[in-house]
Amino acid sequence: MSKGYVHVLTGDGKGKTTAAIGLTIRAAGSGFKIFFAQFVKKGDYSEIKAFKRLSDQITVEQYGLGTFTDRNPKPEDIFAAQTGLSRVRTIMAENKYNMMVLDEITVAVRLGLIAANDLLGLIINKPHSLELIITGRYASPRVIEIADMVTQVKARKHYFQKGVKARVGIEK
Repeated sequence: MSKGYVHVLTGDGKGKTTAAIGLTIRAAGSGFKIFFAQFVKKGDYSEIKAFKRLSDQITVEQYGLGTFTDRNPKPEDIFAAQTGLSRVRTIMAENKYNMMVLDEITVAVRLGLIAANDLLGLIINKPHSLELIITGRYASPRVIEIADMVTQVKARKHYFQKGVKARVGIEK
């Protein structure tokens, strides 16, 4: 690609990470190399298992402790996110990937794990040809303003509200 764009997938509805996974699979099918960084999350989710099958094209790393709640961050949470931020900066500078996904990074900003200006710096300083996908609730107005494409995922109805737990292969 000659020019890469910045996508933001945000909002209170389900499907932001799922959409980023879809873009990742589509890009891999076209021969792209993708770096998929998950902030806040940690675990052997189904997408991690799928990405391992495509490990020649998709590199996935997690920078979380497995908690996904609004709370006061512990030093370990901050350290995990800062480690991820440092790694993402290094990967960007190497310019070896066609696409980078920063999954749940807006949540990491909201929780105070990463400074808002650090995320803005990643967007502004990304390599020209890198396609950058940012996911998570709470995308700031400034992130939305400088992105090239923004999708707002709005919750209307979800079976979680009826007590259905996350299911392997669908939500996790």
